[in-house]
Amino acid sequence: MKVEAVLAAAMALSFFAVLTGMANGAGEAGVRGLEKATFAGGCFWCMEPAFDHVEGVVSVTAGYTGGTKKDPTYEEVSSGTTGHAESVEVLYDPSKVSYEELLSVFWHNIDPTVKDRQFCDVGRQYKSAIFYHNGEQRRKAEASKKALEESKRFNGPIYTEIVPASQFYPAEEYHQGYYKKNPVRYKFYRWKCGRDERLRELWGKAAGGHTQEEP
Repeated sequence: MKVEAVLAAAMALSFFAVLTGMANGAGEAGVRGLEKATFAGGCFWCMEPAFDHVEGVVSVTAGYTGGTKKDPTYEEVSSGTTGHAESVEVLYDPSKVSYEELLSVFWHNIDPTVKDRQFCDVGRQYKSAIFYHNGEQRRKAEASKKALEESKRFNGPIYTEIVPASQFYPAEEYHQGYYKKNPVRYKFYRWKCGRDERLRELWGKAAGGHTQEEP
């Protein structure tokens, strides 16, 4: 077989492997060597900016996960009948930002002391949770929660769940990057919900780094 033919066959196999990986769900993460992290921290409008500005984060997608309803709508998830929680899927470059750093961002942008709610939003669809994608993420997530519990920073229990990642459904387009598309409405909602005031009470100067001032 000529060298040209060998090279052509190798390229064809490589291209087929890429397509196969994408078809099997590897997608952008598998092709580019990126990894996924999935978190629920109440309103996904407010969780997007927390990760958007982290160096090494490639994209943040608002969506729904953890439930049983296939292709849920915002209205269905908001009703609390689907089992899904408002969440964000973070695509990141592990050579630039570690999973531990993303966990730190997560913790400092939520209230882990409440169950089935976050700030002014109440219900299982607004719970706080870490959805791990592999054993390593699970170990790191559990270690971070244990460290927080042992720090005795809070008097009560930590209600944040650590559960396996399942099918993630991107939210409707108008929810993506909502804080950029509708900055005035977003800031008013965030202020009205008391999110930043509560974060400062919980974390002090370490509170989430993308808080909004009152309108």
